[in-house]
Amino acid sequence: MITVIATVLNEGESIHRLMRSLAAQTRPPDEVVIVDGGSRDQTAAIITSYADRLPLRLLVEPGCNISAGRNRAIAAARGDIIAATDAGVELHPDWLEQLTRPLLDNPALNAVGGWFDADPRTVFEAAMGATVLPLLDEINPATFLPSSRSVAFRKSAWAAAGGYPEWLDYCEDLIFDFRLQAVAGGFAFAPNARVDFRPRGSLRAFFNQYYRYARGDGKADLWRKRHAIRYATYLLAAPLIALAGLKRHRLFWLLFLPGAYIYLRQPYRRLPVMLRRLPHAGALDWLRALALVPVIRVVGDVAKMLGYPVGWLWRLKHRPPAWK
Repeated sequence: MITVIATVLNEGESIHRLMRSLAAQTRPPDEVVIVDGGSRDQTAAIITSYADRLPLRLLVEPGCNISAGRNRAIAAARGDIIAATDAGVELHPDWLEQLTRPLLDNPALNAVGGWFDADPRTVFEAAMGATVLPLLDEINPATFLPSSRSVAFRKSAWAAAGGYPEWLDYCEDLIFDFRLQAVAGGFAFAPNARVDFRPRGSLRAFFNQYYRYARGDGKADLWRKRHAIRYATYLLAAPLIALAGLKRHRLFWLLFLPGAYIYLRQPYRRLPVMLRRLPHAGALDWLRALALVPVIRVVGDVAKMLGYPVGWLWRLKHRPPAWK
């Protein structure tokens, strides 16, 4: 028996995409359990309107975070295979079939990671997708850690891993992935188990997202080296190069060129792929996207540098459970 789970909160504008695509699966779910964290819009009403097309249960748990919502949904699930996704995504028609087939074929396997594609609708969203999201050809299946937008696992493995960390409000699926690896072995990779989702549509929304991600990194003590490199680059290397150019010789400013190449190479490599997903991207759209990429990159880095120490201070104060 296969149960699809998701958590939602105020998703009235986007929840139809998920529900319609769930109802259109080539391998229908045996059960769908959705936890609503206390939506104040029409989310719950829209979800229940699909009860005639899906074996649906909606649990309303006001105030619960994403981790708690997922744990409640999984605990309530009758299926022994759990497929997790998120509100705001659209599932490809064979998503559930592709995602769960490895588990059905191999009783010794405990977890499968699917894939997610950016589905931009604007030039800004295309630039955003190119800047922050990898393409499939960049992924090493042996080390890939899936997002809970597209992942499946056995309920017994979830229990052995201790569930999603309810003390963590962001980056919770990454910690769960690490715990699942530790107790149940690695993930099989199912690249054809795809979901589409729209990248953030404004700099404000993106800043908030990456601030919260970095705060979650600090809370969970993740990626110390990555964050240290970022601080060193912005607060030490870049000012020293700029100062050397002012005080010594302007040729020192040429040192920014290799840094810019490293900084922007991957986003610009992805950008044509993202822009081709827009129906009518013209020359001006390409120029706008090219200009937006470095802006998005800097805004994201500033958000991370502000969010990470906030997470660390929270960690020092609250001393969350050890998960490593």
